[in-house]
Amino acid sequence: MPVARATRGPRELTDLARLYGVATHYTTDRGRRADTSPDTLRAVLAAMGVDTATPGGVRDALAERRHALDGRLLPPVVVLRAGRTPAGPLAPHGTDLWVETANGRRRRIAADGRELAGLPVGRHTLHAERGPRTDAVPLLVTPERLQGPAHRSWGFLVQLYSLLSRRSWGMGELGDLARLADWAGGLGADFLLLNPMHAYAPGDLNDPSPYRPGSRRYPDWMNLSVDAVPEFAALPAEKREQARHLCDRARHLTTDVLTGGHIDREAVRALKLRALELAHTVALTPARQEAFRRYADAEGTGLSDYALWCALAEEYGARWRTWPAGLRSPDAPEIPAARARLADRIDFHRRLAWLVDEQLDGAQRAATGAGMAIGLMHDLAVGVHPEGADAWQFQRWLADGVTVGCPPDDFNRSGQDWGQPPWRPDTLAEAGYAPFAEVLRCALRRSGALRVDHIMGLFRLWWIPDGAGAGEGTYVRYDHEALLGVLALEAHRAGSMVIGEDLGTVEDGVREELAERGILGTSVLRFEYTGGSAERSGPLPAEQWRADCLATLTTHDLPSTAAWLDGEHVRLHDRLGLLTRPLPEAETAAAAERQGWLAELANCGVLDAEATAGGDADTGPPDRGGEPVPSPETLALYRFLARTPAKLVGVWLPDTVGDLRPQNLPGTSHEYPNWRLPVAGPDGRALTLEDVRAHPGPAAVADLYKELHPPTAHPSPPAGMNLLKVSASSCYGPGLLFDSADDDGPRGTR
Repeated sequence: MPVARATRGPRELTDLARLYGVATHYTTDRGRRADTSPDTLRAVLAAMGVDTATPGGVRDALAERRHALDGRLLPPVVVLRAGRTPAGPLAPHGTDLWVETANGRRRRIAADGRELAGLPVGRHTLHAERGPRTDAVPLLVTPERLQGPAHRSWGFLVQLYSLLSRRSWGMGELGDLARLADWAGGLGADFLLLNPMHAYAPGDLNDPSPYRPGSRRYPDWMNLSVDAVPEFAALPAEKREQARHLCDRARHLTTDVLTGGHIDREAVRALKLRALELAHTVALTPARQEAFRRYADAEGTGLSDYALWCALAEEYGARWRTWPAGLRSPDAPEIPAARARLADRIDFHRRLAWLVDEQLDGAQRAATGAGMAIGLMHDLAVGVHPEGADAWQFQRWLADGVTVGCPPDDFNRSGQDWGQPPWRPDTLAEAGYAPFAEVLRCALRRSGALRVDHIMGLFRLWWIPDGAGAGEGTYVRYDHEALLGVLALEAHRAGSMVIGEDLGTVEDGVREELAERGILGTSVLRFEYTGGSAERSGPLPAEQWRADCLATLTTHDLPSTAAWLDGEHVRLHDRLGLLTRPLPEAETAAAAERQGWLAELANCGVLDAEATAGGDADTGPPDRGGEPVPSPETLALYRFLARTPAKLVGVWLPDTVGDLRPQNLPGTSHEYPNWRLPVAGPDGRALTLEDVRAHPGPAAVADLYKELHPPTAHPSPPAGMNLLKVSASSCYGPGLLFDSADDDGPRGTR
């Protein structure tokens, strides 16, 4: 039922909320105070397992919480930055303390913890003893500061599924990524920022958003290039006709997209599943069997449980809450029998995870082999689907009865509900943040950097009770020192840098804290104004942008630069009924915003003032007919980013070919083909990877960034670079999807 909005709740309820980190009020992005209703407080506390249904329940819960907090010798986790000592006493006076280090050594310490300053980075155990009471908790020593980029760099931003080659199986895939990386590295790019590669849930793909996955720990096997799987190439003669048929179907799927259709994930998944099931019938060679064993052993029970969930979802449907009661958690009573019964299918899903990891490794090798300093930059979604594998495996650490989102702000005045369950701060801390570390460890594999979506969620998250509107939630506080420490520790182990998406409502001190730790932020041109969101007194001059950031013109949720310059984004919103004011008013406001930036470009000398002629707030954008792509204004905007001190500059790849369509249009579901559009030119015609590589636009933008850092020698490709090169044996002769004689010589598919 909807949550009522009130001013302030009873004193005992608000005291209880504060002890659980639940905000009783917050400050909006416009600087106004908003109070949390008592009903919202009760619903959020209930999601943490706290009984607040009656005044007596509130009093009992308050007393119990105070007793639990006062009765501990140690907090659930102790997190320290390397070389530092605790800010205060670790435990009550008279407590004996000692540390068991990660290598098994034991070291006694004083109450002030001064000896901890010499501990190496890693996960240790802190022990406490006081009379009959004992305690042992994780002690995390994290890097003081993560290492940032060695020099100013630029790279492309692309949704992998949207960039098909003529050899793709209906969507962009990992073989395409390796070829994209090799080409982009040759242009001087140092990274490729990708959409989340997380696994979708089996079943219907009604919600194809990569930001609402079934699991954040394993990438989706739909990204596989089937032809690069050695076992598919080694199929016996009697099964090659089936493979030939699948290749023909793949050709038709790709042709459909390239001739005006949308990416059909359901069809792609069904086709690749059949092909991979065929490949699974081929025994691994001894060398590959050993490689698979090493991978599976390293992943341990996490991989086994994930594969079990996949097998169960195929049998009972993707909504695990509707499964038989004895299967609704990894330790439920009927699970051992299910493991035995589904052993072969579990092995199949374990092998798929390994194949994706193998091909991602090949793509990262292609990137670094092409001279990229960073290579692949993966994207970590905020959360997971409530019925997905992670929600099943991690349910004791996730809150039930609430979802996460964000309050009303300039981007969306109604707020947003992302439909994902949040981490419970209490149980996550009790687990030593191990589940969060596991998610990060998997996300950081095969990459040089990780973008963390909505990184403010490591400080506080906007929880929305079930049945309430997005604006009727409240913030829940997390131990950001611990979460940032775990993030820094895992990134340090992986040798990766971290970029935080810190757009929207950002509380004071967050960006400063991230910068202090070496975590870069995100700056998007359309949000960079003097005076911030509240004042917006004019475009922020290039020299006033922050240095510790990834600077871009747009994102996957915003209009492309060509659409913004043309005003097409306003007309699109009008066609879909999304405008909140008359079209002429919206067009006038958009033109004023555009003209403000074009004037700033002219003022700082990156755009000839005459280029803005005819583009005032009354007449709209200039009309030059067949002007080159990208337009002079687009190039000027990217030249402007080079004038900022930003350490990383991101180029939205569709911008370089004049694409007018956003990949995702917030506020829509069936009204717009979100996450299903191929990269296209200004006329809406889909462009293949081969088309993009031959287009002059990417090279024109790359030329703007030649002076960002000194040129480096192009290294020779490392061993293993041919992992994703399709061999002749995988095509079974002529007449299939593409020829294999030349890595860039596809057979026509249009």
